Amino acid sequence: MEIRPDNHADRLQTLLWSACGLALLWLLYLLSPILTPFLLAGIFAYICAPLVDRLARHRIPRTAGALLVILLLATLLMLLGLILLPLIREEGQQMMDRLPALVALWNERAMPWLQQHFGIQPHAMDAAAMKRLLSENRDSVQNILHSLLQSLKIGGMAMIGMFTTLILLPIVMFYLLVDWHHLLERLDGFVPRPWHAQTRRIAREIDAVLGEFLHGQMSVMLSLAVYYSLGLWLAGVNFALPVGVLTGLLIFVPYAGFALGLGLAILVALLQFEGIGPLIGVAIVYSLGQVLESFVLTPWLVGQRIGLHPLAVIFALLAFGQIFGFFGILLALPASAVLLVGLRHVSASYLDSRLYRGEAESEDKELPP
Repeated sequence: MEIRPDNHADRLQTLLWSACGLALLWLLYLLSPILTPFLLAGIFAYICAPLVDRLARHRIPRTAGALLVILLLATLLMLLGLILLPLIREEGQQMMDRLPALVALWNERAMPWLQQHFGIQPHAMDAAAMKRLLSENRDSVQNILHSLLQSLKIGGMAMIGMFTTLILLPIVMFYLLVDWHHLLERLDGFVPRPWHAQTRRIAREIDAVLGEFLHGQMSVMLSLAVYYSLGLWLAGVNFALPVGVLTGLLIFVPYAGFALGLGLAILVALLQFEGIGPLIGVAIVYSLGQVLESFVLTPWLVGQRIGLHPLAVIFALLAFGQIFGFFGILLALPASAVLLVGLRHVSASYLDSRLYRGEAESEDKELPP
């Protein structure tokens, strides 16, 4: 049986590029511990590059524009920290001050209710013993510091990795913003000319999907931050502004962000000691917020173009979290949107291939002896 030279060359080229793709994926897996700051800086640079371009059109040098944008982003993050730190400090102080009341509430109401409705008999708490335990721990600061140092020995590499990411992030972002268009031109020059038109078409599609997702997601986050802040304020929950802003911003991390914001709101409502009213308000606000996000804001502002199934979202979060850690969770959805574009083109090529249509064998059989 004779094999056509062009078919043999096509198959050899396909195997070669497949091997290169697998080698690249293996290399990315090996380098995953150090790739996180570069990937995160790339996403921030992609978001901020239009702003730097706008500053450059107003005759501001690109280097100065990149520095201004990075300083603006750092200022926004610092403001977020200034919003959250007082909340954490105040809630911790309230918990310490109201601990005896919490113990009394557990012993007098929660325990009888659990025993009456579920047959559970939990142990009673002793407020005096807990206060004595807290005072002893307060006096033994050295033991606490020793325990912290021991835990830092275990998680030292993780802490070093996080600090390295925080240090490298602005540096990498600065160079990416300054050389953004030059880097794109160099990447465009490396594309093989027969694939150039298709590669540019895929790149434009990826740019459209990422732009729609990132800018739409920012609009969703800001809208939900306003909604949760107003909703919690109307429900009479203390610290409505910081809790609402935090919940809205954490929506960028699917499922985990919403759960963390809800847990924080429930904790604040419990520490108010104003009955069940604030808790019901929190339940209503967050239930309506989930409906608003899922059925109104996300379809309207982000759109259905990305088309990630909920199971695909969960898998992406777990996979990127396993490979890149906490920052991998932040990278999961935008990276999945890019991969989805590639999978669409690969699927279209496969469905149009002779392998899928079963034409390869029939053509070989029809060749003359």
